[in-house]
Amino acid sequence: MNKVLNIVLVASLASVSISAKEIKIGAVMPMSGPIAAYGQVADLGVKLAHKLQPTLKNGDTIKIILLDNKGDKVETANATTRLISSDKVVAILGALTSTNTAQVIAIADKKKIPVIAPVATLDKLTARRTYANRVCFTDSFQGEVVASYAYNTLGLKTAVVIIDQAQVYSLGLTKAFQKAFTKLGGKILKKMKITSGDKDFKAVVSQIKRINPDFLFLPLYHPEASMIARQSKQLGLNKPMFSGDGVANQTFIDLGGKSVEGYMFTDFFDYTNPPSKRSAEFVAFHEKETGNKSLNSFVALGADTYNVLIAAMNRCEDPSDSVCINKEIKNTNNFDGVSGTISINKHGDATRSAVIKVIKNGVAVFKDAVKP
Repeated sequence: MNKVLNIVLVASLASVSISAKEIKIGAVMPMSGPIAAYGQVADLGVKLAHKLQPTLKNGDTIKIILLDNKGDKVETANATTRLISSDKVVAILGALTSTNTAQVIAIADKKKIPVIAPVATLDKLTARRTYANRVCFTDSFQGEVVASYAYNTLGLKTAVVIIDQAQVYSLGLTKAFQKAFTKLGGKILKKMKITSGDKDFKAVVSQIKRINPDFLFLPLYHPEASMIARQSKQLGLNKPMFSGDGVANQTFIDLGGKSVEGYMFTDFFDYTNPPSKRSAEFVAFHEKETGNKSLNSFVALGADTYNVLIAAMNRCEDPSDSVCINKEIKNTNNFDGVSGTISINKHGDATRSAVIKVIKNGVAVFKDAVKP
């Protein structure tokens, strides 16, 4: 009898091995260029999550195909087209900034390929796009968090906003902040426009000194935000500064140096306060694999895009069916993610918490948590 059972077991295992297949998923990340700091850490999160879970429950193996978009819109379009047409991926993770992620979604939506964005926060990103999804919060929520914390907790009543007119992220976050801040009773004394790649902000800083606001809101990415902080200190402008998740990386601190001491920003996750056992285990795994105890929030979100996708694929009878995958992504409810509990609605938008951090002694430290 035992011999018969062994034969059946071996045959069963062989059948699973034969039927198991390789399924490709794509990733579009800025691995080089001016915003490579974002792509490199998000990609690390995807890779670590894949290492922990390289196969589906049916035995199918997952292959990740990563393409570098260099932070460029045209490169993003080319990478997305290649992943879908040549590599035949069933889903795409990326592409970090809202501008580039919108480009990925515009192409993928027509081909019915689901996209999960780690950190693209623009409110309109998922509007009228069936195959668009994200695990991050939106700018409307992020803007409300900054406005409420500045006005109610810190007692800051007037602001100057510095906008990057070349980035939809900056425009969207500005709109959300302005709506929430003025509703509370705050006043925006002036909105000043810059453009990505600008280096000299001395005229902007000098004008802000004359206006004398309670604080500066900078819905920018780290290259420009760090330079504005440096030049503000050089010209004697010592006002509280607040940004969104666009500065949530070590590169911002490295570039800003002592000039960003006391700088506050919204973030998705703090590794010193893991929200669950699974999150704590991932933090420990990250340290084991990299030798680095500090875990950037974009690493956590990169991992969550992969884990949410795998969970959705596991709920499909055919895990290579992109239509089913997209449907199941939108059925994500109270998912125990690395960065916290995530639910995704029918529009592809995530409901999740935010954290506020402040830079002290060259380190971004946890300041507060805000639930939706």
